Order: sequence, then structure tokens, then C-alpha cells
Amino acid sequence: MSTTAKPPLKDVRRLLFGAFSGTALEWYDYFLYGTAAALVFNKLFFTDLSAAAGTLASFGTFAVGFVARPIGAAVFGHIGDRYGRKVSLIITVVMMGATTGCIGLLPSYDTIGIWAPALLTVLRFVQGISVGGEWSGAMLLTLEHTPKEKHGSYSSVPQLGSPVGTLMSSGAFALVGMLPDDAFYSWGWRLPFLAAFPLLGFALYLRVRIEESPVFRAMQEDAERNGPPPAPLVEAFRRTWGRMIVGIGAALLGVGGFFLMTTFIISYGTGELGIDKQTMLNATVVGAVVEIAVIIAGGRLADRIGSWKVCAIGAAVTMVAAFPAFWLVDTKQTPLVYLGVALGIGALSIPYGPIGAVVASLFPEEFRYSAVAMSYNLAGVLGGFVPLIAASVTGAAGGASWGAALLLVGVAACTVAGSIAAGTVLRRHGSLPSSDTLNAKVPA
Repeated sequence: MSTTAKPPLKDVRRLLFGAFSGTALEWYDYFLYGTAAALVFNKLFFTDLSAAAGTLASFGTFAVGFVARPIGAAVFGHIGDRYGRKVSLIITVVMMGATTGCIGLLPSYDTIGIWAPALLTVLRFVQGISVGGEWSGAMLLTLEHTPKEKHGSYSSVPQLGSPVGTLMSSGAFALVGMLPDDAFYSWGWRLPFLAAFPLLGFALYLRVRIEESPVFRAMQEDAERNGPPPAPLVEAFRRTWGRMIVGIGAALLGVGGFFLMTTFIISYGTGELGIDKQTMLNATVVGAVVEIAVIIAGGRLADRIGSWKVCAIGAAVTMVAAFPAFWLVDTKQTPLVYLGVALGIGALSIPYGPIGAVVASLFPEEFRYSAVAMSYNLAGVLGGFVPLIAASVTGAAGGASWGAALLLVGVAACTVAGSIAAGTVLRRHGSLPSSDTLNAKVPA
């Protein structure tokens, strides 16, 4: 299946900015919930529980968003493969922005009782469905428009939405966190969520202006001649289920490890160590700045040595850095807390930059959106439970951090194995994409 000629440079830049901006908004909305789960929801929506049980319940609703992600992957993967990457991305950004704004309008448990955590859980579930289709669509639009030899660096552009979203969400909470506690817990925490409404308008404007993927346009032409292909998700599982498992392993650290070093670390620092919430929020801001630099560097390195190699190396570095990162936070000294969080986030960001190029290269174009979305979001299901597992093992360890650090080592080891397996698959089948876009037919 051939593709159209390369688009003009200005169109590529507009595409990259649109993909990045929309993804940044999606992650801003999604990460807001993680920060609020660590600081707010356990106090306002689960007030009938003990502090420890409230924290676990709050992280439980946080994990609900990840459970919903495969549903979003199935729905938006089908839309993306049958009706277009652009259509899918417009729907996801509207869903996320509207849902996040509505969280900021929710009454607390003291006002409406059990309906408060129930509605919070429903809105989080919708967030998860939206994110289930976002990342894969933004990644494929980027890679299917750009030269193969630059896929390592280009794949890092949508990934920058994650640290920028973290900066925006942590920065927003850092600002409202300066309010007195009474004001913060009564109305201040709502402001970052309500900001999603105006941000949605900006992101929607950018998404509408993005050009459709040339690979999808070629798929449409082929479907007009030969009829529609079989159901994409069914084909993905039937023909490439083994590659989907490989993709899950390769992507696991970027999802699970990240939330361990952001969502969980905030709760651990404030709850177990008694560190001021402002210090922990600032630490995640510092970590996000480090993540931006590491993602860019990792993407460029991937252009030189190969994306799967960078993912494997980065995961191995994370295994080494896991315990030192937590030891630094355990000192409770502000500069060392910043360093520990930055070390953990920086290490796991090495594989995060080029992971999109690795996963996307595993699948053929006729069901690529569905396969990539499902692989990445099944990793998200596992990753979403990491903060909950970390909180449980930390409690079982009497508040010690070694259990959480060991969990990070285990997650990183899965990504080492998945990345090496991806490299083996791609070498065996010679299935790295050719010409200008990800348009190679990958053997089953």
C-alpha cells in the first residue's frame, strides 16, 4: 500500500504542534486527578473512612481510569482504523476536557453523601475511555506523516505532552496549594479542574486543523476498491496477539513507573514522611522539567542507535536508580527530595520518549490504531494499579520505602524484557517501516 508524497514542512510543524498540544491537555486533565487523589479526594469524597482507607479508596478510583482505557482503545481504535485518526482525536479531546471540568463542579461527600464518590468514579471512568484512544491516535498521526529515519525523535514530540501536562497540573495545584487549607479544600482545588473548559476550546481548534494521516487516506482508497477490511481489533488479536504482549511489556515502565514517581510519591511524602505538600508538588515540577530534557535526548539517541535499544537501556538505568531515588526522598531534606524525584522520573523517561516508535512498528497499518491502542492501554491497566500496590506494600512494610522501590525495579525489568523482545521481532521479520511513513506490511 503506497502513501502520498511527504507533506510540506509547515504542515508537519502544524501537525506536531497540534498533536503535542492536544496530548498535553489530555495529560493535564488526567494527571490533575492523580494529584487530587493524593491530596484532596481522600479528605473530601471518602470522609467516612480512616485516613489510610481513604487514601486506598482514592487511589482505587484513580485506578478505575486505567481499567476503562482498554474500552477506549477498542472504541477509538475502531474509529481510528475505519473512520480516521483525526476524527478519533477530536472526540477524545472533547470527552476529556468536558469530563475534567465537571469534576471541578462535583459536590463533596458532606453535601450529597455516597453520590459524591459514585459520580467521581463515573467521571474518572469516562476520562479513562478518552485517554484510551488519545495517545495512539496522536502517535500514529505523527509517525505516519514523518520520515522513518526520524521516527525516534518525532515520536518523542507527543510524549512531551506528558511532562508538560505534569507541569501544568502540578503547577496549578502548587499555586492553589498556597491558599490557606480551609480555602484550598473548600474551593481552591476546583480551579485547576475548571480551567479544562477554556483549554478545551484551544485544543479543539488545533485538532480540527490537523491533516488526516496519508496512511489512512491510502487505506480508504484500498477499501473503496476491495471493500472494508475485517474488524480491526479482532484481526489484531488474531494475527498479532504475541506482539501485543511484547508491546505491553515495553510500554509498562512509562506508565506504571511514572505514576509511582508522581502520584504515589506525593502521597508517600506527605502521608508517611510528613513532608509539606508544597515541597512534594514542587518536586514533581522539577521532575517534569528533567523529563522534558530526557525525552528529547532519548528521541534523538533513538534516531542513531534504534528505538528499542534506547527503551531497554532506559529501563535498565531505572532498575539501578530505583532504590537511590527513594532513599533521597526518605531524607526529608528538600533539595534531596527534589533530587530523588528528579532521578526517578528522569531515569524512566529515557524509554518513554521513543516507545511510540517501538510499539507502532510492530503492527500493520490496516489495524495499527487498534493494536497500538490496546497494547499501550493494557499496559496502562497494569500501570494504573501501581500506586495502589505501592501504597499497600508500603503500609505492610510499616511505612518503609523499600517495597515501593522494589516494585519500580520489577516494572522496569518488564520493560527491559519487552523492549529486547520487540527488537528481536523487528529484526526477525525485517518489519521496520520503509520509505517515508509507517506503511510496511508486517507479517503476522
